[in-house]
Amino acid sequence: MKMSESEFEDDGNLLTFGGHLEVLRQMLFRILGVAGVISVVIFCFKDITWNVLMAPSEWDFCTYRWLEKVMQAVGIDFHFDEFHVDMIATDLSNQFMTHITTAVYLGVLGASPYILYELFRFVSPALYDNERKYSVQVAGIIYVLFILGVLMSYFVLFPISFRFLGTYSVSARVVSNITLDSYISTFVSLTLVMGVVFQLPVIAFFLGKMGVVTSEMLANYRKHSFVIIMLIAAIITPPDLMTLILVTIPLYLLYEVSIRVVRIVER
Repeated sequence: MKMSESEFEDDGNLLTFGGHLEVLRQMLFRILGVAGVISVVIFCFKDITWNVLMAPSEWDFCTYRWLEKVMQAVGIDFHFDEFHVDMIATDLSNQFMTHITTAVYLGVLGASPYILYELFRFVSPALYDNERKYSVQVAGIIYVLFILGVLMSYFVLFPISFRFLGTYSVSARVVSNITLDSYISTFVSLTLVMGVVFQLPVIAFFLGKMGVVTSEMLANYRKHSFVIIMLIAAIITPPDLMTLILVTIPLYLLYEVSIRVVRIVER
């Protein structure tokens, strides 16, 4: 690996192990500082933050309106019924602590481009120029796919999941009161899951680089992969057909993209 000037001390010697730890420590402090500032800003703008977070729980969320327009465009007179789900906090400090943890989570998410930049700066001195350019592209693709997964969760998976699970009732005598903790934990877990699942083309890229998979192999196993994708979608979504379809379609499209990515690697 090529060494750059940033890996040398002032006297021209390579950094010691302790020197690398000091560089790592400074990098972590910068990351924590940026993420902390963003978290504080998000925490202070409480109304805006929670309006955005709570929007998918409303019956008139944009996803429902969009689906109605699509149905009407194909000649189906379809409308979502109005619904309302009460949300409660069970502990005295529950709302305040949830506000803090949510601000931290969103702060880290907001600082993720800077985190990727700092990680690249840390490893780039040991890379050749072509490897450095390649790493920037991969990091950018990973980030874009993660954001697409987050948007998929926010606009499709989570609102439909909440609508189904929040309004499901075994009896008219049983009233659902969703806790704030449950709402946020479900929101965060689905967001992270979709962000990770959307990394499928990147995973295929590295597997293709290592020779573990080939484009011909992936193409031959399309049917098997479609079944596996449906099973994954069934696991991470509520048990209703519409959500299953809405999640399966983009995941399968990502699989097709992965085949083309491996073909590019093979060239």
